[in-house]
Amino acid sequence: MRALRVGFSIIALLLVTACASLPSLSGRTPSYAVDYTANTRLGLAFDASEEAHPSSDAFALLPNAIDALVARLVLAEAADRTLDLQYYIWHDDLTGRKLGASVLRAADRGVRVRILLDDLGTNADDQLLLALDSHPNVQIRLFNPVAGRTFKKLSALFEFARINRRMHNKAMIADNEAAIIGGRNIGDEYFGASTTVGFGDLDVLVHGPVVRDVSKAFDQFWNSDAAYPIATLVGKRAKSDALPALRAKVDAYLASEESSDYMQEAKRRISPLAQNGNAGFTWGQAKLLYDDPTKIERARTDDEGHLITQFREMNLRPTHSMLVVSPYFVPGKDGLDWLNDMSRRGVDVKVLTNSLAATDVAAVHAGYRRYRETLLEDGVQLFELRPDPDEGPTHKSTFGSSHASLHAKTYVFDRQTVFIGSMNLDARSVELNTEIGLYCMSPEIAAQVADGIESQLNRTAWHVELQPDAQGAAHLVWLQTEPDGSVVQYRTEPGASDMRRIEVWFLGLLPIESQL
Repeated sequence: MRALRVGFSIIALLLVTACASLPSLSGRTPSYAVDYTANTRLGLAFDASEEAHPSSDAFALLPNAIDALVARLVLAEAADRTLDLQYYIWHDDLTGRKLGASVLRAADRGVRVRILLDDLGTNADDQLLLALDSHPNVQIRLFNPVAGRTFKKLSALFEFARINRRMHNKAMIADNEAAIIGGRNIGDEYFGASTTVGFGDLDVLVHGPVVRDVSKAFDQFWNSDAAYPIATLVGKRAKSDALPALRAKVDAYLASEESSDYMQEAKRRISPLAQNGNAGFTWGQAKLLYDDPTKIERARTDDEGHLITQFREMNLRPTHSMLVVSPYFVPGKDGLDWLNDMSRRGVDVKVLTNSLAATDVAAVHAGYRRYRETLLEDGVQLFELRPDPDEGPTHKSTFGSSHASLHAKTYVFDRQTVFIGSMNLDARSVELNTEIGLYCMSPEIAAQVADGIESQLNRTAWHVELQPDAQGAAHLVWLQTEPDGSVVQYRTEPGASDMRRIEVWFLGLLPIESQL
């Protein structure tokens, strides 16, 4: 009888989970970016320089992980009227709590805060989100959420066809005056605070007319049919003591970390960045490229409103050089043809991606390795990031040991223009998820990105080549340049265990490339 009861309970659970549906959005109130913000602190700080550069945009690269966090903290503390944040992942860790506390302080000052998170990517505790949402100036919405909240992982299995389409965007906008666009999510591994893994990434801080386009893109997602207020989704609001309890918990945690090396270094960097105003900005033209949020509702073959379609319409045809940086690189036939066409036209094409030892997604590497030999045969240069670019089995950073992994998504054309954003060169970014990025028409910024990456390639990456053996057959080799200039050659993927190689070989047999 006990076994029977358990069986009936499992069946009932499966039926309830399978029948879960999303609530109505009939009571949801739309909202939009505030138009006039010239009298805010950020507006006044940028006014003179923008008048001196009419119709131009200002860029400041954020390659340093701590600077990338500090820039976000400065924007949150400087905001007077609005803060909009859109992220695929936001961890409840040191840097996630630090930024969250700054955003909450802004709300306490009367700033309207809108936070749009991808439900699966963030996978946050609903109760925590409800507590934050209970602040009168904070609104939280989840994009394309799982309908069944009680047994979320089980519900996700039944809703796979829908929830397989994710919002991969990363953007922060303050007062409709300044924005940060790039590859970083919110979490310790993205901002140099993790002692286990450090993601090499790139953001760009921008002000000027293009910021209004970033705000319009955010509004499209915020008011889309896929954006659900957390209280509507859960069907209740937080208890009256939830927010005070959360504040106390976060404040105590941050106080305990205040004297840590990481927090002291972040504090040291905040004052100069906040005081320098327009220092460090380069002027040029910018174009925002992004997927329409309705992309997730349409067939993957329908490319209307796709970011990649906007790229194609720009007809970008570099004549001298092309640098592709994509941690998840599965080019597919179209991407392969695009890169090989450039190489055959004499364009110097370099691709930097993760090695098997550095990647955090083995299935993606299984997809990528199918294309290596063809790319090399057509003259494309391949570089794979090493997990230990400095010394020893792990990268020794200021704040402890961290395994290096590439996460930046950027493309440099002829050292004249550069795209910085969230889009990988793979089927998932191109066809399934939504993405966003900034196309910067600035030779100075493009050269900064190219020089910053290419000057470090020999130290940070293995150069993959095809070399003939004694019988004349071509084989892949991985070349590692040592500090003294000597070169070490590997004939199997370096830094990876036999089990890891077997895992990737097996994954390569599966028909899953369309999901990568």
